[in-house]
Amino acid sequence: MTTEHEGDGGDASPTGAELLRATERERLRALVAADLEVAERLHVDDFQLINPAGAVVSRWQYLGWIASGEIDYRVWEPDSPIEVRLYDGVALLRYQARMEAFRGGRQWGPSRLWHTDTYERRNGQWQCVWSHATEIQ
Repeated sequence: MTTEHEGDGGDASPTGAELLRATERERLRALVAADLEVAERLHVDDFQLINPAGAVVSRWQYLGWIASGEIDYRVWEPDSPIEVRLYDGVALLRYQARMEAFRGGRQWGPSRLWHTDTYERRNGQWQCVWSHATEIQ
């Protein structure tokens, strides 16, 4: 198993880690802009989100809520370095972010959250498989 770590003093491939950081930033921009074409490309069909309330949300629910405006992200920006651990076709990303959104017409935030995302390389492209968000109190 090939392992690359960055951010912990390891010997990560800057190219691999930077590509993953850029992909995560592209995913966040797509979610804020409600760009479903990009968001669909960056989330696998069996994607699952564990939201700050602890609920499991499927890709179809999540992207459907964004498409309908049920979730309207106004700000979602990394607020710390995006740490990357890369293992033979699987990558783990962890970072803190600033977020402001509307959910069901009610404002949520501004908040700070921890995000942990799991990516898999499928058909030559990195796609998000699991995402977990925890609000920082």
